[in-house]
Amino acid sequence: MTVRKVGVIGAGTMGQSIAEMLAYKGLDVYLLEQTKEKLNYSISMIEMSLDKQIEKWALTQAEKKLILNRINRCEAMEELSDCELIIETVSEELERKKSVFQQIDRIVGPDVILASNTSTLSLTELASVTAHPERVIGMHFVYPVFKVDVVEIVRGLKTSDSTFDRTKQFVEQVIDKKGVMVFESPGFITTRLICLFINEALHVLEEGTASVEDIDSAMRIGYSFQHGPFEMADRFGLDSVEAALETMFREYGELKYRPSFILKKMVRAGQLGVKSGAGFFQYDKDGDRT
Repeated sequence: MTVRKVGVIGAGTMGQSIAEMLAYKGLDVYLLEQTKEKLNYSISMIEMSLDKQIEKWALTQAEKKLILNRINRCEAMEELSDCELIIETVSEELERKKSVFQQIDRIVGPDVILASNTSTLSLTELASVTAHPERVIGMHFVYPVFKVDVVEIVRGLKTSDSTFDRTKQFVEQVIDKKGVMVFESPGFITTRLICLFINEALHVLEEGTASVEDIDSAMRIGYSFQHGPFEMADRFGLDSVEAALETMFREYGELKYRPSFILKKMVRAGQLGVKSGAGFFQYDKDGDRT
């Protein structure tokens, strides 16, 4: 399978990161958002990300220009009709994702793979609204997509062997990442384990065992993590962590997945982490801790 054109539906934090990585790999990206304002904002965030790489001597101005030229702005689903692969990365709301799959299924040819970046929702349920459920698959990237070289390839009940093989080939040969096969289950591997890690850190904090700073330092330094559990949560988005835990709590019915009260309180207060500038730590507009 030769893939040159990839559609990305949803230009939030994950959509931006996926689009940037695909364009860096030399692919033509068709990035779709609901409004021109959201689309322009997303492109400006991608540009900011590329500028930070230039500052670190990881990229040249000429490479930045090439990457941005490969990203095409789209405001209508029909503009993705020529894409050979579609990656959906809208917010983790089942009905919204089902609506996206229902629409795009009518627009693209029957051989086009429809992939979802969902971290907790059922691929089987997303596929159920399409005429070709065998071509629906999960392609769960880990943020930041540019730096993390693993992709969970998630099979729904009706995902065909051909769809899985073509997706794995794309992941490993075209974008040069390690594809890990996962059979559908809420949270898959990465989200299930990392959210439990964050939730347990929150319980340690609730008990007054140690401070946010000390818990993060202990795990970051002691186990060579890039970030401790609280900064991880800030970077994922506290609302996203809460939503993932709520879904797993509902699906598995086990108390260990019930979100910490501290997490719920911070989400209610609008302290969502990097995206709002404040979570367990403070962040500037570039996403750096202040």
